[in-house]
Amino acid sequence: MRILVLGGTSFVGRTIVEDALRTGAEVTLFSRGRTGSELFPDVPRLVGDRDTGDYDALRDGTWDAVVDVSGYVPRHVGQAMDALGDRVGRYLFISSHAVYAREDVEPGSDETAPLRPEVRDTEELDDATYGPLKVACENDVAARYGRRATIVRPGKVAGPHDPSEMFTYWVRRAAQGGRVALPGRPEQPVQVIDSRDLARLVVRLVRDERDGVFNAVGPAEPTTLGGLIETCARVAGTQVEIVPVTPEALPPLFPLIRPNWPTQQRSAARARAAGMPSTPLEVTAADVLVWDRERGEPPLGRGFSADEEAKLLA
Repeated sequence: MRILVLGGTSFVGRTIVEDALRTGAEVTLFSRGRTGSELFPDVPRLVGDRDTGDYDALRDGTWDAVVDVSGYVPRHVGQAMDALGDRVGRYLFISSHAVYAREDVEPGSDETAPLRPEVRDTEELDDATYGPLKVACENDVAARYGRRATIVRPGKVAGPHDPSEMFTYWVRRAAQGGRVALPGRPEQPVQVIDSRDLARLVVRLVRDERDGVFNAVGPAEPTTLGGLIETCARVAGTQVEIVPVTPEALPPLFPLIRPNWPTQQRSAARARAAGMPSTPLEVTAADVLVWDRERGEPPLGRGFSADEEAKLLA
């Protein structure tokens, strides 16, 4: 099977490429060539730039499927589809759970849950536009490819090489042990999916030629934020005391804190039925801990600093 990956050298894309190669697929990468240039030395690379609309490298060649990891705005997706035309069998688009409406969410909601209204008049990505822009991208892929379109909507993805720091923050903090400041409630549901489970699902969907929409969330067993922190501590061999705190001003998108709990209780039944595996949370936490230590535990841009946490706990 020949797979073209738009992106493929940063976190989710990187993991998808690794899994595709594991299955024996012939992979081609399309990217700017600025990130992860040392990765996959034997994989053909096509150089272009989605921001400037440079898709000349895609004018030739055929693939059984394209996996679009780096499409965030309709222009990106539309220009890629124009360049590829019918020279790809299936178009798999990596979307997001941010596409779903945030009001009146029911626990256990599936892929049929209401979506946010699409947005097309901006390319500025922020909390207000990211999801609606992804909705527009989804609609364009479905309109162009029909039964040859596949949409995957991941929740929070965790694993080594994660640039978001959302899960890494709690792994590192729990490994330090002691009293842990939690600007929320320990019983808040939380959903994270191991990047390798997401990659396995994507490759499986492509190989099985499955169309439709799939929620990619995990772990298999429901967990809470307090349970996640305690799992991370157990993996690291430490003990923690979780202390709920109320800071005067909580930074936006504080790691894994979400006020609307049902958004963290979505159903992954369809993805599981399609073959998405479930890596235990302990394994994900252990692997992230090893990766973070191997890279020297650089400063994180998310969560509390040590001084901020000490003041809240005082």
